[in-house]
Amino acid sequence: MELKLINEQGTSSATVSAPDEVFGREFNEDLVHQIVIAYQANARMGTRKQKERSEIAKSTKKPWRQKGTGRARAGMASSPLWRGGGKIFASSPDENFSHKVNRKMFRAGMAAILSQLAREDRIRVVDEIKLDAPKTKLLAQKVKSMGYDKVLVITDEFDENLFLSSRNLANVEVLTARHADPVSLVRFPNVLLTKKAVAKLEEMFK
Repeated sequence: MELKLINEQGTSSATVSAPDEVFGREFNEDLVHQIVIAYQANARMGTRKQKERSEIAKSTKKPWRQKGTGRARAGMASSPLWRGGGKIFASSPDENFSHKVNRKMFRAGMAAILSQLAREDRIRVVDEIKLDAPKTKLLAQKVKSMGYDKVLVITDEFDENLFLSSRNLANVEVLTARHADPVSLVRFPNVLLTKKAVAKLEEMFK
């Protein structure tokens, strides 16, 4: 698979050879769906809490006698059948939402996403992306000069200037190859890789 190599003006004059095992794989929609859902589920925290009947601040006294009133029998006002009562299957903070995905499946799914992006001509490669200072304006100008409005930038290693400059840009995200995730790859219309990031992705997903 050949990926287009662009300069800081966004023009392409050459290509970069990329491994077919990572950028030329068949698209498996079911697998991609599975790893995207699993990634989102594994990022979810159990922060919701509902009260069970034992936690409701109501009297435990029987509202009325068992027989003779003509009404349905009732034990206490905190019953889940009553308004303001406890929940039958209450949510708790320690609820586990995680999905298990095998390492081999994750690698295959990531390669399928990258391959589909390459087929749709949504991946570009640059030699490197560097900023002299952590300035949002500098990164915004650089991205715009390359012809992008919304782009995911993947580098081989963490660059503090690049990372800090991207935090206030809603349509630009900077990740290292090690932290590339399926949700970001699917969400962004364009992906910009450094040459060393291509080699890193090959090492990770081949």
